[in-house]
Formats: sequence, structure tokens, C-alpha cells
Amino acid sequence: METHLIHIKDFCSGHEIDIAFITGLQKYDLIELHVVDDDQFITIEELPKLERMLRLHQDLHINLEGIDAIHNLLERTNRMHEEINLLRLRLAKFESL
Repeated sequence: METHLIHIKDFCSGHEIDIAFITGLQKYDLIELHVVDDDQFITIEELPKLERMLRLHQDLHINLEGIDAIHNLLERTNRMHEEINLLRLRLAKFESL
């Protein structure tokens, strides 16, 4: 499987942001950067998450700590939704007996 990488300098210049924002997200383990020949890249799969965090930062002026908290709450909410759906399936099987 081929992984498509985007140079963070290209992403930052296209979105007119400082590279420090991207490295800050990495320090909070919110995104994963890949290093190739001393250059940092992000995968295409991580772009939607990165762009969502960028909108939180730019549009709502949320700092890295706030983005980290929001990200953790959203992940927790998604896990809870998955668990609810699983429990609904189990309940439906039980009720059909």
C-alpha cells in the first residue's frame, strides 16, 4: 500500500499558517508527522483531522490545549456511539429470541 505524503511546508504555505502550529499539534500527539530525509510530512489520511483542527484554531481562536481537549472529547463521544450501536445490536438479537 502506497502512502501519499504532503510536505508540511506546502500545507502551511497553502493555508497561510506557521509551521509551529503543526509541530504543536504533533507535540500534543494530535497528528503524526513522518520524517523523510530531514523533511516533515503528513499523510493524506490525516488531512481532514488537521484541517478540522486548523478551523478550530483560526475561526474560533482555540489554542492547542483547547484543541487537545476538544479532540479527546470527540474521540470519547465516538467510542460511546460505537458502544451504544453494539449494545443495540445485542439487544435486538436478544429480543428476537
